[in-house]
Amino acid sequence: MTYWDKFVRRKTREKFKDQVDEEVLSSVLGEEKSSADTSFDYRYTCWLWIGVIMTNAQFLYRVFYLLCSACGVFISPFFYAFHLIDVVLSFPMLKAILQSVTHNLQQLILTIMMMLVVVYLYAVLAFNFFRKFYVQEGEDGEEPDRKCHNMLTCFIYHFYAGVRAGGGIGDELEPPYGDELEYPRMFYDISFFLFVIIILLAIMQGLIIDAFGELRDQQESATEKLESSCFICDIGKETFDRMPRGFEIHVTKEHNFANYLFFLQHLVNKDETEYTGQETYVREKYDNRDWDFFPVGECFVKQYEDQLLQS
Repeated sequence: MTYWDKFVRRKTREKFKDQVDEEVLSSVLGEEKSSADTSFDYRYTCWLWIGVIMTNAQFLYRVFYLLCSACGVFISPFFYAFHLIDVVLSFPMLKAILQSVTHNLQQLILTIMMMLVVVYLYAVLAFNFFRKFYVQEGEDGEEPDRKCHNMLTCFIYHFYAGVRAGGGIGDELEPPYGDELEYPRMFYDISFFLFVIIILLAIMQGLIIDAFGELRDQQESATEKLESSCFICDIGKETFDRMPRGFEIHVTKEHNFANYLFFLQHLVNKDETEYTGQETYVREKYDNRDWDFFPVGECFVKQYEDQLLQS
């Protein structure tokens, strides 16, 4: 048995131990009640901490929360301000805003890399042709402030000041009026504004805004779907509301999704030679990722609808 299977079975047993009989739970999970291994497995413990716990976002967030509390007690009460993040995570809509940043993370990172390349190209042009515009005269005999005396400072200045400026790098430099490089400088400033400020920054903002809209639509669609129809049989809520037991009893008792998960887990752990005809049929469908074994459009309540309404 792999460590992942062992971990999933242990979590399943802890979650449903108060709802399902222990013998039934052991049978579904493919475990023998008498063969419980109480020995300490240090390799499983290392895998659990390094491979599961230390990569779990909820665990890392709670550790950060605890560290902020400790720093607030022993260092400064200003560390308690980080606890306000919990307010954001308590509301699904605010949480979706944070998820919108990471939803298209790969595209966002690639766009930032492209922006770095473009800014570097502009820094190369500035270093070779417009370096004199980056020198600010000092006051009272002080040395002039050179913003582009080498490629490193030139690139950092372009990225820090040029990207933040609303009009691009041209807002941070002296106007080129009357200089011999007046028209090349104007073209340089305008092209930086168009490519970096208008196009690249707009693409980054668009990725975040589109991701937020997509996540919000998915959440609203899923919630509306679960509230208006059964996830298993896809029969509308209005059909069950005409019955004596109603929609809530149907989705919690008759077509409870957890029961289907238990059954699939039971098939995975059961010996194939002991399958019944129905179990063989479902396992073949499951292996082929064919979900036709779900009773879409069918349920016992619908089959006996007339008798239930008359009673």
